[in-house]
Amino acid sequence: MEPSQPDAANDDLMDSFLEKFQSHPYRGGFHEDQWEEEFDRIPLFMKKAPSEIDPKENPDLACLQSIIFDEERSPEEQAKTYKDEGNDYFKEKDYKKAVVSYTEGLKKKCADPDLNAVLYTNRAAAQYYLGNFRSALNDVMAARKLKPGHLKAIVRGALCHLELKHFAEAVKWCDEGLQIDAKEKKLLETRAKADKLKRTEERDVRKAKLKEKKEQNQNEALLQAIKVYFEDEDRAELYQVPPSSTLLQAVQHPRYFVKALTPAFLICVGSSPFCRNYLRERKVHR
Repeated sequence: MEPSQPDAANDDLMDSFLEKFQSHPYRGGFHEDQWEEEFDRIPLFMKKAPSEIDPKENPDLACLQSIIFDEERSPEEQAKTYKDEGNDYFKEKDYKKAVVSYTEGLKKKCADPDLNAVLYTNRAAAQYYLGNFRSALNDVMAARKLKPGHLKAIVRGALCHLELKHFAEAVKWCDEGLQIDAKEKKLLETRAKADKLKRTEERDVRKAKLKEKKEQNQNEALLQAIKVYFEDEDRAELYQVPPSSTLLQAVQHPRYFVKALTPAFLICVGSSPFCRNYLRERKVHR
């Protein structure tokens, strides 16, 4: 069989195409001075997706988004898509958007408890980095209800308790996690820190109670030592005011008189020589 000869007509067409291509530059290509910006507009090569997708400016991206978030897909598929989106935001440290994505995933109420536990735990991590420690703690508790042995949830919960100064609870969560993995580095570090802070807190509480008790004893001793009297000038007699009396109770005494709108009392240390000598010369009603 003889080899086929090149078709002269096809050669002519190819030559014509090449000549036209040389005389009429391709209009759909990138521009040399801004090829990077143009390249970044292609969804496949985008370094970062725009926060708001305008179908007119980014029709390809809008089309992809409609496919990804198709409501006709199963709740599990939709929840996983939102989880992946949240993970991307988390990697970019855009924790607020990550929280929104994980929340949307949870709203799908899929029947997969493991996936829901991951969504709760991931949202807790984003909330943690936003400083919302109580919200993060609520999420890890929800995750553990679905998956009690979820180690990442336990680690995050221990860290939340530590930030909230719940040191005893932090130690407890660490111990529960270490029963699952005795070598988990983050739990070991967190437990050591929480235990140290717990001991410091307990010591400070003991010191505060001792100080309070000491001040209370000093106040009681002072009340026992100090004697308060008011004088009945008409009779030249003194009336002792009980330590437990209030000012109102004292001035309401039948023999008490306020002069110049100013209450007056005699206060002295009962065991002092002055007090003993002063009282010796007067009649005192106790």
